[in-house]
Amino acid sequence: MPAMDTARQPDLTRQRILDAGYAEIHRHGFQAASVANILADTGLTKGALYHHFPSKKDLGLAVVAEVVHGYLSEVVFRPLREAERPVEALMQLLDDKRDHGEEFIRLGCPLNNLMQEMSPIDEDFRAALNAVLREWQAVIRDALQRAQTVGDLRPEVDCQAAALFVVSAWEGCTGIAKAMQSVPAYRACMSQLHDYVASLLKALS
Repeated sequence: MPAMDTARQPDLTRQRILDAGYAEIHRHGFQAASVANILADTGLTKGALYHHFPSKKDLGLAVVAEVVHGYLSEVVFRPLREAERPVEALMQLLDDKRDHGEEFIRLGCPLNNLMQEMSPIDEDFRAALNAVLREWQAVIRDALQRAQTVGDLRPEVDCQAAALFVVSAWEGCTGIAKAMQSVPAYRACMSQLHDYVASLLKALS
C-alpha cells in the first residue's frame, strides 16, 4: 500500500497545482494570476510547481486543456453524446445552467474570460481555447443532427450554424451577465436560448 501511495503522489501533486491554478486564474485572470498565491494555496515549493509545469504559461494551457475542457466534457459533452433525446437533453442542460448564482456571475465563465483576455495576444492560448469551442460546437451539431435523423428536429435546420449560435449565445449570456453583474439578466438570457432550441423541434402534427 505505501508503494502505491508513493507512486500516485506525483499525480496528486500535479492535480493540486492544477486545481489551485484554475482557481487563481478564474479569480484574477491569467496575466494577473500569482504563482505565489498558487504555492500558498497548495503548500508546495516553487520547485515542485515547475517540476510539473515548466512555466506559468504551461500551467495556464494545462488549466484550459484539463480543467476547463474536463469540466465541459463531463457536464456538457458526455450527457449530450449519450442522450437518447439529444435536444431535450440540451434544453435540460440550459435549464440547469440557468440556476447559476451570484458567485458564478461575479467571476464569469473561465472559458469566456480566457477567450477575452488571451486569444488576442497569445497564439497558443487562442489555439487551445478554439479547440474547446470547436469540440463544443461539434457535440451540439452532432446532437442536433441525430435529432434531425429521427425526425425530432425540423428538416430545414442548419445544424452546424445552429450549434455555432447556441455556443456563442451560451457564452454571450455569461459575458453580458458578468459585465452587468446581474443574475436576473443571465437567467433571462438563458431562458431565451432555451426557447430558441425548443423552436428547432419539429411541431407535433
